[in-house]
Amino acid sequence: MVVAPPQHGAHKPGILSKFRLFFPILAGATLKERLIGCLGALIGICLTGLVCGLFMGQGPHLPLIVAPIGASAVLLFAVPASPLAQPWSIVGGNTISAFVGVAVTMLVTDPTIAIGLAVALAILVMSLTRCLHPPGGAAALTAVIGGAAVTRAGFWFPLVPIAINSLILVALGMMFHRLAGRQYPHRQAIAPVNTHKTADPPAALRVGFNSEDIDTAIASLNETLDISRADLDTLLRQVEMQALLRQRGELTAADIMSRDVVTVAADATTEEARALLLDHDIRTLPVLDGDRRLLGTVGLRELAAMAPAAHLPVSEAATASASDPAIGLLPRLTDGSIHAVVIVDNNSHVVGIISQTDLLATLAKSLSQTGPTSLMSGHGQGI
Repeated sequence: MVVAPPQHGAHKPGILSKFRLFFPILAGATLKERLIGCLGALIGICLTGLVCGLFMGQGPHLPLIVAPIGASAVLLFAVPASPLAQPWSIVGGNTISAFVGVAVTMLVTDPTIAIGLAVALAILVMSLTRCLHPPGGAAALTAVIGGAAVTRAGFWFPLVPIAINSLILVALGMMFHRLAGRQYPHRQAIAPVNTHKTADPPAALRVGFNSEDIDTAIASLNETLDISRADLDTLLRQVEMQALLRQRGELTAADIMSRDVVTVAADATTEEARALLLDHDIRTLPVLDGDRRLLGTVGLRELAAMAPAAHLPVSEAATASASDPAIGLLPRLTDGSIHAVVIVDNNSHVVGIISQTDLLATLAKSLSQTGPTSLMSGHGQGI
């Protein structure tokens, strides 16, 4: 099921409402993205045909590129995040389906039954091998109705040209998307984990919806969605965060950060850093270089196993700017591993710090108000 995004002005009756079927139905389907997809398909299909022609020749014995590859290009370049457009879906779906089509052709003599059986079995086999790919149905059908050249090729047809076409197209797609600044293959968001090695779910998953709620909601729709559960979970949590930013986004990091920041020099010893942490009852110290620019952070956890005179075990710092929405720091400060976010200027100089305590105090005060959110400055660097 694909849901149409709200269109600007769509609630107003008018002539455009009569053409609502022509509105984009995919989220993120901007003109820029579609033009990038068109360019990618142009380059991908042309180069795939060129490479196959150079290696396989352009004689009548086999086509240098098959029609289903065009459909694969639509998915690969227009919706690269779709589960149906991933490398294994393209290569496995096309190749396996072509094998199914060839097998059906050899076993079933009635063409009417063969064309339906080939597509049906292709769907089944692609589903079982986790490579569902719509053009795979066309590949299976091509193996049945492709004519004398395909019949002579037999079980070579799924390999040459189907598999070779698919592999070249995927390789070109990877290079194109990298050059275009896109992520491909699509990497699913990593679910939060409990970093404390206990049986409790991560803090971010203890309230709100969980995976069982997502499964129940999907089941209630009685639809197959073209999005993975992990991506759907990430999307819904991002929706929650955007709603919270809209409601409480007027608070900036500058409003709630602690400004008198305790820091340590990069050449300090572990004993000196440990003394600062214990003396100020904090858990995170920003580490500064000779120009007082932020190098990273150090905490009691990192110092616990270090010798007193050893060099500081500096970790990468979680940073933000003073103008960033304070509520936007919530995911990082609740992931179980980060205790404080360091606020820096454009030159990486430390101007403040926001700890879990700072943000918790702000949220508590904000939720207690029925009117405009009031501000509460924090005093808990890394506590």
